Formats: sequence, structure tokens, C-alpha cells
Amino acid sequence: MLEIELRPEEFALFRKYIYEKVGISLSDQKTTLVKGRLNKRLNHLGLKSFRDYYDYLVSDVSGEELSFFVSAISTNVTSFFREGAQWKWLESYLPAFIASKKEKKIRIWSAGCSSGEEPYTILMFLQHHLSDFERWDIKILATDISSKVLTHAMKGAYDPKAVEGLSKEIIARSFEAKKTEEGRYQIRSSLREKILFRKYNLVTDPFFFKNRFDMIFCRNVMIYFDDVTRHDLIGRFTTLLPKGAPLFLGSSESLTTHRESLKLLGSSIYQRL
Repeated sequence: MLEIELRPEEFALFRKYIYEKVGISLSDQKTTLVKGRLNKRLNHLGLKSFRDYYDYLVSDVSGEELSFFVSAISTNVTSFFREGAQWKWLESYLPAFIASKKEKKIRIWSAGCSSGEEPYTILMFLQHHLSDFERWDIKILATDISSKVLTHAMKGAYDPKAVEGLSKEIIARSFEAKKTEEGRYQIRSSLREKILFRKYNLVTDPFFFKNRFDMIFCRNVMIYFDDVTRHDLIGRFTTLLPKGAPLFLGSSESLTTHRESLKLLGSSIYQRL
């Protein structure tokens, strides 16, 4: 594979374009990451320079190349029941939450759902803790900017290594009894039907939601944004949460703003005031 250099002026073009398009803030320290993760792509496309790739990227009106670029420079690492302390907290929160519901209806947003482990975990969790789970009208909106990870998420098929941390009880209840032809564990269709997967840009797409959510998960997404973008996004999240509803962030993410509208409960869990 041909090693193609990324010049500072080329990196500056990518930095400006990506910030404007998806809000990701690339510091100078990310030069090596961008070069390393995109070199293979340039070779695959037969391009001789990063300037050529920049022109290719901005001329793609479909948005698919932008989606590829974002996936390449992001870390789409996730797993079932990630952030164990937050699930423990949710276990204690659930009884009062359920008791407060006038209708058997739950609406949750998994923002930045990656390959789907998070929204499926939410359903596994509710399935385990609600004795009348099937009687509830549960819908999860699961969004991500990457078409690639959404395609994976919608299939709901996972390698044995991905499910090795799950109990036999959860595997039996949430996955089909028969594995796929590729030997993967397949999420039951009855669970997949409760999730609406959509490609969505948290920074530039409008907040079109008519109704509010009972809780929002947006974990390990805002680490890519600068302070201005984070502040704006959190502010918009608060408009979609009723009083008392939780907002879950990644364990390495914390808020220094919006203290008038969000209270820290612990483990990067915030409650709408």
C-alpha cells in the first residue's frame, strides 16, 4: 500500500469541512490519526493525494463518503451493558419511573447508537425487569451518523465474542434459538421491531421531534465536539426531557454548563430539573 502524506494545509481543509458538516472538532494532534485511517481509503480509490480525496469527499452529494470518513476517524467501540454503574442506577430508578406512568408507554432515544448494542441492551434490561414487558408499548429511537454501523445495528446479528458477557438467561430470552448461517447470535425480531433506526446528524439536522422522551442516552459521542457544539446539543436535549427524566452520557464526559436545568446524579447521569 502506498503511504500518502497528509500536508498541514490539507489537514486544515478536512478540519474545517468536518466541523461544518458534523461538528467534530479535529485538533492538530489528530493529523496522524486521519492520515493513518484514511490512507487505505485513498489507495482503494486510486487517489494520489489527500487534496484529491478532499475534492472527492466534498463532491459526493450522496453523503456516503462523509459517512465513511466519520466512521474512519471515530472509535465505534461499544458492547452490551457498557457502563455498568449506569445500569445499576437505572435498576433503582425503574420502580418509581414505572409507578409514575399513567400509560404503559415508554419512549427512549439512543443518540449515537453505533452498531446497536446500546438500544438492544435497553430492551434486554426492560425485558428482565418488567414482569409484564409484553404489555408495554416500548419504542426506542436509535440514531447514528454512520450508515455503516446502522446497517450492522439493523441486522441485530452479533459474533459469539460480543455476547460472551451476557447471562444464559438473557441470551435465551433476547436472541433467536438458532444462530445465523455465519454463526452469529440473532436478536429476536420481537425486540428489533421495537427500535426505529435512523441516520441522523446531531449537529446539523433539525430536532423534529413532536413528543418528549422518558430518557436519552448519548454516550461517548460528545467527546468529538467542541464546547460550543456540546453546549448547544445539551441545551436541545433538555427540551426533549420532562422534569425528572435522566440523560446518560459516557463515563468520560461531564457537564460544566446547564446547571440550572440538569443535576448530576452520579456516573455521568444527569436529571432534568
